[in-house]
Amino acid sequence: MKVTSAVLEKMGAQSPYEESKPIVIRELELDAPGRGEVLIEIKAAGLCHSDLSVINGSRPRPLPMALGHEAAGVVVETGEDVNDLQVGDHVVCIFVATCGHCAPCQEGRPALCEEGAKTNSNGTLLSGAKRLHDGNHYINHHLGVSAFSSYVVTSRNSLVKIDPSIPFEKAALFGCAVMTGVGAVVNTAKVKMGNSVAVVGLGGVGLSALLGAIAAGAREVIAVDINPSKLAFAKTLGATHVFNSRDEDVIDQIKKVTDGGVEFAFETAGAVPAMKVAYHITRRGGTTTTTGLPHPDHEFSFPQVTLTADEKVLKGSYLGSCVPSRDIPRFIELYKQGRLPVDKLLSDVIPLEKINEGFDRLTNGEVNRIVVTP
Repeated sequence: MKVTSAVLEKMGAQSPYEESKPIVIRELELDAPGRGEVLIEIKAAGLCHSDLSVINGSRPRPLPMALGHEAAGVVVETGEDVNDLQVGDHVVCIFVATCGHCAPCQEGRPALCEEGAKTNSNGTLLSGAKRLHDGNHYINHHLGVSAFSSYVVTSRNSLVKIDPSIPFEKAALFGCAVMTGVGAVVNTAKVKMGNSVAVVGLGGVGLSALLGAIAAGAREVIAVDINPSKLAFAKTLGATHVFNSRDEDVIDQIKKVTDGGVEFAFETAGAVPAMKVAYHITRRGGTTTTTGLPHPDHEFSFPQVTLTADEKVLKGSYLGSCVPSRDIPRFIELYKQGRLPVDKLLSDVIPLEKINEGFDRLTNGEVNRIVVTP
């Protein structure tokens, strides 16, 4: 079938992307779903820094690639051996397809699936196949999804069935921003009621982490960013204190307010300066968790003695350490109850044709989350 898809032809284009146009809207051919695969009509897809990191070259991927991974849509057709999804079901896409038999999967850690990581790096679906092509030239899949398309074929293991009452543009956010941010708080760090929390970096993931900390009952929720408008927005969401990380003494400021630092700090910007702030505002005995994906060449250093003398813990969190089929329905239920108001993070909905402009707005920090509709 013929589909419309946003394809990245070359990494490293200079912004503004509205002028350099690294993403080209193309008509492609999409093969039918194979065994264990599903054809989805994409209804909404979020613009994420994980997409941006491929555009700017921070996360090298094979090209050409149909981008997009945070999405919601409707099942159109199921392939052989897919028995638990029906045509018309509403689904959220997951950016790590899980094989179910590697060591991390067997340990209940699907975010670290070895087969999923391998196929994501190779630009294929979990089966190893590529379903998008232009004649005889196949297009690589982004994280097994390629969500900036009118229709996609993806692995059944890249999908979670959801409540059909949730609007698609809001449901899409649960596939990455919410799952990663809230999951980092409740799964990776295991924040409990009464803990003190700081979030450094207020993009979609960071703001989701902030909402997760509030929902978990943290007594202090400190928001840190370089953008004053995002700090003001964090206040409206319930942050107890906000700090601009451009201030030279921001670490001392936060330590003073928190009487030595917070119990849990989250770095969500994928930047070494943000990681430095997060680690140094973590109190003795506390935990620093990062969800950021900086350029592979970027390194973070810290006084090694603090791990022992201060009994600090440093953790990474991928996919929010989630089991998506378990956690996404739980997070959606909290949203429906008003306890996880992630709809407030949605800044704008734009047509697919304006995707380059949308990534300019994301790069400039003008928005929390933009969703495109094919």
